[in-house]
Amino acid sequence: MALFTVNLKNVSFTYQAGTPFAHQALFDLSLRIKRGSYTAVVGHTGSGKSTIMQLIDGLLRPTEGTVTVNGATVTPSSSRRQLAALRSTTGFVFQLPEKQLFAETVIEDVMFGPLNNGQSPTEARQNARQALQAVGLGEEFDQQSPFDLSGGQMRRVAIAGVLAMKPLLLILDEPTAGLDSQGAMQMLELVDHLHRQGTTILLVTHQMEQVAAYADQVVVINHGRLAFQGEPRQLFTDKKLLAENALRWPTAVVFDHALRDGGVRLPGTVPLTIDELADKLAAQLKGRDQDE
Repeated sequence: MALFTVNLKNVSFTYQAGTPFAHQALFDLSLRIKRGSYTAVVGHTGSGKSTIMQLIDGLLRPTEGTVTVNGATVTPSSSRRQLAALRSTTGFVFQLPEKQLFAETVIEDVMFGPLNNGQSPTEARQNARQALQAVGLGEEFDQQSPFDLSGGQMRRVAIAGVLAMKPLLLILDEPTAGLDSQGAMQMLELVDHLHRQGTTILLVTHQMEQVAAYADQVVVINHGRLAFQGEPRQLFTDKKLLAENALRWPTAVVFDHALRDGGVRLPGTVPLTIDELADKLAAQLKGRDQDE
């Protein structure tokens, strides 16, 4: 199996190309996402993140360059069938996915994709039940109306509808938008669980805490160009890079810098999460107690 799930090579994209309203969203962008990775994609509003995700999901053709996902390649001249081939191994959970729910029952909603993809009713129901189980919804939810569920549960149903298609790559666009803190944490833990089960994750987010806590790779897009790709710790320890791309430090990094300004230097690397910060503070205090 290929090392890279996603390979964008010299990709440019222009909306309404050839018209007076043409707007170029991406410029000669090359990007590779490793199979099995958890990659966060960040950047200012209008940077081109959504355009990249739609290209990866086969919803758009590149104006220039090539997009390869799970071995399927799309070029500016690709047919609808080639776009569909790319899309068949990719799941896209749009922002506020619960607004796409429509069926009378939960199980019918989750079965829709597999049935539409040619699966038999028996196979579709089996895959739908497995997907609902994966998002933590037992059989007691099957015959409920999705519109009677909580916001977090509705979002889980929407994600199950994507998982029932057995995607190798799962794209999530701001999956915690509109959720309360508990619902957001449950959603992030669910996505992390799916990643640990082997699904390649592409997470579009504005929340740097999510990047620091969950992603093993981060991609920064700025005005349609790739500004950075690497590990979160590389990004969050580069003050200049953050400033140039209008990104902020995670809360733990802010605390670490405040401690440094106050003359307290924690051992080791900069903590990226509150848990890391707490562990380093505890170790620091324990060391002082032993010295005394």
